[in-house]
Amino acid sequence: MSRPLQAIVFDFDGVIANSEPLHLLAFQQALAADGVELSASDYYSRYLGYDDVGMFEALGRDRGLAMAGGRVAALVARKGDHMEDLLRSGSVLFPGALEFIRKAAAEVPIAIASGALRHEIDKVIDAAGVADLFSTIVAAGDTPDSKPSPAPYRLAFEQLRERTGRALDPRRSVAIEDSHWGLESARGAGLRLVAVTSSYPAEELAGAELVVNGLGALTLPALDALCANQERRTNN
Repeated sequence: MSRPLQAIVFDFDGVIANSEPLHLLAFQQALAADGVELSASDYYSRYLGYDDVGMFEALGRDRGLAMAGGRVAALVARKGDHMEDLLRSGSVLFPGALEFIRKAAAEVPIAIASGALRHEIDKVIDAAGVADLFSTIVAAGDTPDSKPSPAPYRLAFEQLRERTGRALDPRRSVAIEDSHWGLESARGAGLRLVAVTSSYPAEELAGAELVVNGLGALTLPALDALCANQERRTNN
């Protein structure tokens, strides 16, 4: 008998990699050169869900900062340089993430849908030895709109279908997220919603059908039960 769970699409920052604090620091360093301050509270409450371009654009709107004439591109490049330096400082995988990814990939196709830059994702998963386990990766710039738009998850799911040749059902496929922006994106793509509390407490992850402390606390039987429950509700 086939298992209820058919596929998993992971967010990256805050789910697989404990890189949100690094992103904040890299943003702060990039902006400091222009005399602009970014507090941790502002970042986590307003900007965490954006990709780099979207974050600088939103900050510009909020602060009345001019972002024309290539300034956003320059800030993104500067932030990327700082992030590269921070990533070289050591492993950023959450405890239990590597083990769960390996177990999941042995049972169902897996993918990543993230607002992180592709080379940042590649660097981390290559170093962890799991790059080949992901059927597809959707990164910053791969879709016209970033999260909370459903576009990243829709593209990742479409590519999973194409590359596996399977008629995957979104209601039997799970997105794993750490923010309400990501949950909104996955919800718009029709996927089941699992949240980890690495970036926000459970009460700020409204809409998640299952909330756990991290990938180390998640099991495939729990995801099977989530998808099976939906099947029973659909069939009743």
